[in-house]
Amino acid sequence: MKQYANSILTTTLSLALLAGAASGQGMRSGIMSPPANVRPPGLKNVGISQNLNTQLPADLQFTDEMGRQVRLGDYFGKKPMILNFVYFSCPMLCGEELNGLESSLRVLKFDAGKEFDVLTVSFDPRDTPEAAAAKKSVTLKRYKRPSAEQGWHFLVGKPDAIEAITKAAGFQYEFDEKSGQFAHTTAIMILTPEGKIAQYYYGIEYSPKDLRLGLVDASQNKIGNVVDELLLYCYHYDPEKGKYSATIMRVMRLGGVVTMLFLGTFLFLMMRRGPDRDAQGADRVS
Repeated sequence: MKQYANSILTTTLSLALLAGAASGQGMRSGIMSPPANVRPPGLKNVGISQNLNTQLPADLQFTDEMGRQVRLGDYFGKKPMILNFVYFSCPMLCGEELNGLESSLRVLKFDAGKEFDVLTVSFDPRDTPEAAAAKKSVTLKRYKRPSAEQGWHFLVGKPDAIEAITKAAGFQYEFDEKSGQFAHTTAIMILTPEGKIAQYYYGIEYSPKDLRLGLVDASQNKIGNVVDELLLYCYHYDPEKGKYSATIMRVMRLGGVVTMLFLGTFLFLMMRRGPDRDAQGADRVS
């Protein structure tokens, strides 16, 4: 409870700074967005509402960085996905979020475009395919994985499509007419191959271990290896914390199984050796 209270306080202070300093800044860390009734004035619609297991609308129309018209459903049915929302003229926070995501993905042995895809969607209807292409070029130059060209998609859209996808994902933001910028928080979502929201991760830095387990989990073990399956047995995703935590009973149960296997193997080897072999060894010595 103390950790949760501290996180709420941190988030509230961040949102207050966001309102007073620049609309492009928001929650850098924290477990959950504060409830709307305790958010600072003017920021009632800024935050994240978890919509776990929600199916994103497949028929939404967007334009990719190449200027091609695409449906959101075009990316479904293949691999688990990471979804994040930015706008390309954001003065600071969106760039930090993309850098944090790219840095975490660079640590993974999984490659965007092979084991998973990334959907980076602009929530600013003024953004253009050219702006999307420029942001993709900068991001992939840092990421340095050839397959990402086909697996990391930067999308722009019209207001109705943007409203529909952000509402489905629980991503809440506000436009400030004075500055021409957006007040928003930061988070990424892991999607199943079918386009359902499986997990949320908050802030601008993401644990590579959690991302790997999240992608394996969302794929229903279609990617990853035996070690990942064992880790998923011992760890479970905690939506309130936005991370994986150890399940003590499962760890103890697995430890008990390993101990029993070790003892069983030891006893089997001892029985195979038997007293006759010991006696034969003693005769040869004498």
